[in-house]
Amino acid sequence: MHLSEITHPNQLHGLSIRQLQQIARQIRDKHLQTVAATGGHLGPGLGVVELTLGLYQTLDLDCDKVIWDVGHQAYPHKLITGRYDNFHTLRQKDGIAGYLKRGESKFDHFGAGHASTSISAALGMALARDMKGEKFKVVAIIGDGALTGGMALECINHAGHLPKTNLLVVLNDNEMSISPNVGAIPRYLNKMRLSPPVQFIKDNFEEQVKQIPFVGESLSPELERIKEGMKRLAVPKVGAVFEELGFTYIGPVDGHNLEELIATFEQAHKMTGPVLVHVATTKGKGYEIAELDKVGYHAQNPFNVTTGKAVPSSKPKPPAYAKVFAHTLVKLAEQNPKIVGITAAMATGTGLDKLQAKLPDQYIDVGIAEQHAVTMSAGLAAEGIRPVVAIYSTFLQRAFDQIIHDVCIQNLPVFFCMDRAGIVGADGPTHQGMYDIAYLRCIPNIVVMAPKDEAELQQMVVTGINHTTGPIAMRTPRGNGYGVPLMEEGWEPLEIGKGEILRNGDDVLLVGYGTMVYPAMQVAEILNEHGIQATVINARFVKPLDTELILPLAKKIGRVVTLEEGCLMGGFGSAVAEALLDADIVVPVKRIGVPDILVDHAEPNESKAELGLTSPQMAETVMQAFFNSKQPSAVS
Repeated sequence: MHLSEITHPNQLHGLSIRQLQQIARQIRDKHLQTVAATGGHLGPGLGVVELTLGLYQTLDLDCDKVIWDVGHQAYPHKLITGRYDNFHTLRQKDGIAGYLKRGESKFDHFGAGHASTSISAALGMALARDMKGEKFKVVAIIGDGALTGGMALECINHAGHLPKTNLLVVLNDNEMSISPNVGAIPRYLNKMRLSPPVQFIKDNFEEQVKQIPFVGESLSPELERIKEGMKRLAVPKVGAVFEELGFTYIGPVDGHNLEELIATFEQAHKMTGPVLVHVATTKGKGYEIAELDKVGYHAQNPFNVTTGKAVPSSKPKPPAYAKVFAHTLVKLAEQNPKIVGITAAMATGTGLDKLQAKLPDQYIDVGIAEQHAVTMSAGLAAEGIRPVVAIYSTFLQRAFDQIIHDVCIQNLPVFFCMDRAGIVGADGPTHQGMYDIAYLRCIPNIVVMAPKDEAELQQMVVTGINHTTGPIAMRTPRGNGYGVPLMEEGWEPLEIGKGEILRNGDDVLLVGYGTMVYPAMQVAEILNEHGIQATVINARFVKPLDTELILPLAKKIGRVVTLEEGCLMGGFGSAVAEALLDADIVVPVKRIGVPDILVDHAEPNESKAELGLTSPQMAETVMQAFFNSKQPSAVS
């Protein structure tokens, strides 16, 4: 059987180990060739090929449910659930998503793009199954990196208290998240890799004891205690921890040995209550370059399969925002030992790996634990340290209560640096940084800002470090800057809450925020070609908003347009409209941004075109709103 013939995972049933191994090779080849052409996640999926095939061999996927954590490890799952023919469209507009998506396949039982959610979702499904009196298996697959997340541990605590609820958790232990794991749990799991496999002592012991005359079918309390004591002796240290939490622990199992995997999963399915199977895998398995560079090949842009090198760009690119941020922070941290960079398992993505390499004592990786990162930073700030919390916009959402309760209520000087803010492209809805403007500006005490380019980013990093009277946040986009000149030192902080005028005109006021400032200037140029003169403001801050600059100009010009790369509801445009209403300035306002929809995966420029956020489209929107016979309402 060829991989292309598999449209339903139940077709794996009855295949020999040799046939499954052939399918495994075909999965790796298809996965590798596709990601090399389109870009995407590589190492996670290559590492779980045998795990996927072995598990699905023991399930009836017409009724049983498998919940994958994060979803970037589920490319093999996609390839055997009817998406082989479309797999070449991976992460492209209208193509196969890079993560699990309920609307994409009946086999994607739970959508995921953030880590540590699978066990909770699976437990919910198992409880619902039992409430309805149904009979099917529920399996959660979670990586050892995601196991550092608080929600996963919370659910393990809960599930272990439900001895009659059948739930299988497969721990895919490859010693990695994106970067090498940190913390006590990964350290213990690593010790497990050096321990002998756990034997099923419970069943063996009972069967042997039942053969003793006069004992019978049940064990006395004394023999039960002996049996449990033997289990504790046999179960390695970490396994004992899971057993004490109420799980039956099995492992570690060789995650690339199909015979061992199938036998183990079949045994696990026969057990009652929550079971955890510990599977040891190699991230990037089958592609030596990825095995040797597990961090670099976690995900890749298009690359040459033979050399592993990225396909070169057709023209030189300006430095990425993350690189400029990291370079600036390292320079400042060298001068100030109180500056500490904090990441939640995203050192390379945020650029903090540069700080780690240069000043390891001023760098902290907490693992996939954003809530902990924020509250720990509050503790650092309370003791006079200058914490710089670098977390993607989409991941900082996970720590919303901690931002309010632990930082803002106490008015502690924590500096939040949100990378990947705005439209992020191929990662899709789970990773779009759409909401940080709205979810931060409503919180008292915090300052919220965004740079128009990479040079202003440098100034804002200095501003954030120097702001010691309370919390402050900065959003930066994914990708490269504009190529503007940068400084190596001597950066000056910005005055809090002050914007700047970039262009003057009497017909319409364009107020841009962050990544939309340069497009606002382009809109002004297009309007100028139609005889319309625009004033352009770089707001810099959404909180506090520069009302001293914006309000008089709005009143004088009489037409206001706000431009932002974030959700319109509660966003920057809402802040400007609220300020105008509070000042009793009633003028037409047109807000341009992302409407109340989920932005799917596509190239950022494709998404912007679909949303009407290209400069020509926005210029047309302005002309339609203000410079035709139909007058708009006060706010639109």
